[in-house]
Amino acid sequence: MNRVVRRFRALPIRARLSMLVAAAVAFAVAAVSVTCWFIVQGKLYEQLDSELKQSAGKPVGLNQAAALLAACPQEPAPANDSDFGGFRGRDSYYTQLVKADGTVCVSSTSAGAVKSTPDDTTVVKNAASGEGIYRNGTDSGGHDVRVLTVPLMVNEGIGSMRRLYPGAALTTAVPLRSTQKTLNDLALVLLLVSGVGVLGAGAAGLAIARAGLRPVDELTEVVEHVARTEDLAVTIPVDEDREDEVARLSRSFNSMTAALASSRELQQQLIADAGHELRTPLTSLRTNIELLTRSEETGRPLPPADRKALLASVKAQMTELASLIGDLQELSRAESQRGERVQVVPLQDIVEAALRRARLRGPELTITADLEPWYVRAEPTALERAIVNVLDNAVKFSPEGGTVDVLLDHGVLTVRDHGPGIPADELPHVFDRFWRSPSARALPGSGLGLSIVARTVRQAGGEVTLARAEGGGTVATVRLPGAPTAPPELP
Repeated sequence: MNRVVRRFRALPIRARLSMLVAAAVAFAVAAVSVTCWFIVQGKLYEQLDSELKQSAGKPVGLNQAAALLAACPQEPAPANDSDFGGFRGRDSYYTQLVKADGTVCVSSTSAGAVKSTPDDTTVVKNAASGEGIYRNGTDSGGHDVRVLTVPLMVNEGIGSMRRLYPGAALTTAVPLRSTQKTLNDLALVLLLVSGVGVLGAGAAGLAIARAGLRPVDELTEVVEHVARTEDLAVTIPVDEDREDEVARLSRSFNSMTAALASSRELQQQLIADAGHELRTPLTSLRTNIELLTRSEETGRPLPPADRKALLASVKAQMTELASLIGDLQELSRAESQRGERVQVVPLQDIVEAALRRARLRGPELTITADLEPWYVRAEPTALERAIVNVLDNAVKFSPEGGTVDVLLDHGVLTVRDHGPGIPADELPHVFDRFWRSPSARALPGSGLGLSIVARTVRQAGGEVTLARAEGGGTVATVRLPGAPTAPPELP
């Protein structure tokens, strides 16, 4: 059985659908055919039983019954109509009496003798109940007949009342040859019709499977093409009015390929931008190291001031490279890795930690802070890095001796500096990767800080914006969903 199931599952979907449709139709047709055959059989037997009951209900003359029982002939005489009963209009019929001991007394007008059974003698013994029995039997020649055995009713004379004749029962029967022929013909017709229906259902199932699976074939071809050529620009045409499963699958596939294409494009852009950003510090490092190496090889040492400046430049370039590599690693971290570390954290504590780092980087600045309690669901390390990036921008662009105002109120964190501000035409690009304002290219940075901020805040379910502040400077606004009190699951 398991081997059959495995072979069936190994078949193509079209073949399986066709076989399933054919099997379902075959089952339905078989059920209808069998039911129809049994209904027709029941109706034909009801008709025979009605004729048998009508004939057996005729009373027999007392003298005729006594004479028949006394002579008890076993071989029937040539058939002709008599007062003993019969089925006029039929080719043959059977009439006989059955004694209590099972002896059969065949009428001279009977077409033959019907084999007696214990059921017939039971009718004789229970004649007082007046009940008869219907059964299928055979005659002396082995032919099938329909039999009715009833208690024997006799008339003592013309106009006299009927009475039971003790010790005998009347058996009447008709041959089943014509009935069986009708049923056999019906079975043959039903078998032929069922076969044609099953074959037609199989063909229709195959046609329906082909039509229904055509979109799947197109999807398969596109998937194979993408796997073979890695061309993500290919899409599956889908009718906008269709809402079936195949249409949904096609739309999902188109969305997936579009997302993959966008991801590949962003990846390529990230690689290109990263290569461009890495080239500058690496070139500067190479130049400075070559100068130091040449000085050592030629035996002409550099002036102490120049050597100190070169080493300071190397250190600055190394710091910039480390910062850039750290930012790239932050951007490349998988979403699943981030989700594993998400927890409920106090935002005011995260901002306090970021403020301590910002004050170290801008000791000449005045940084004010007004923080209210607010609890959010986020990754603590990533969220602190994002807030540090926001504060770093404020510190970087603040004038010497300037002020940076930090406010946390009901989940809204605002960082306001009093620097030159961002031109209006540059605001749409501030969160792009590696984008740097032309006026800030001389300042340290990789151009990834605000991109990391936007990504981290978005993953925490919030939003971040940058805008020009009234009176000059820039205001960064970070909105994060949360609550002013710690939920029960706070670690």
